[in-house]
Order: sequence, then structure tokens, then C-alpha cells
Amino acid sequence: MANRRPEDMMATVKEYVAVADDLRQNGQMVVAERLQPAATATAVRVRDGKTLTTDGPFAETKEQLGGFYLIDVKGVDEAVRVAARLPAARNGCVEVRPIHAM
Repeated sequence: MANRRPEDMMATVKEYVAVADDLRQNGQMVVAERLQPAATATAVRVRDGKTLTTDGPFAETKEQLGGFYLIDVKGVDEAVRVAARLPAARNGCVEVRPIHAM
């Protein structure tokens, strides 16, 4: 998205906002956040009782997690319908996963 024209970027942002607003109005939005680029990440590992950190990025990949929506819907089919409304589904990929209840 960094290489897109500013007016195209704003149109895309407006689409994300519209979907998020709709989900909020329907009581389905739990939280949505955009993430900083992978280069800003820090990996944390504990080995032999010592905390080790490594600055990102960590893998060469064309796709990165740019953000997330945590929504409260009735099932995967409804989540897929929401995902299909997001701009990333048209020019990238939106992954849908259920939470693992603890």
C-alpha cells in the first residue's frame, strides 16, 4: 500500500472505516487495529531462563499481517462475508480464524 497514490489510499481507508462502523453499529466489533510494519517487530524467546529478543523482520515474505479485526459473529460463514468486504480481500488476502476459547 505504501506505493499507492494518496487519493487511492484515502479511498481504501474510507472503505475500512465504513466496514468497521457497520460492525460497531451491529454490535459485532470487538476491536480492530492496524499494525506497524514487520520491520518494527521484536521476537521474544526464553531459552534456559534467559529472555532473548531479536528485531524484525523475521521472514522473507510477500504477505505480512497489516492489522486485525476481532469480531463477534455467529460462525465462519458470517466472518467470511465480513472479510470479503475488506479492501485487502481484493488485492491481497484476508485470513479468517476462530478464537481458541480458554
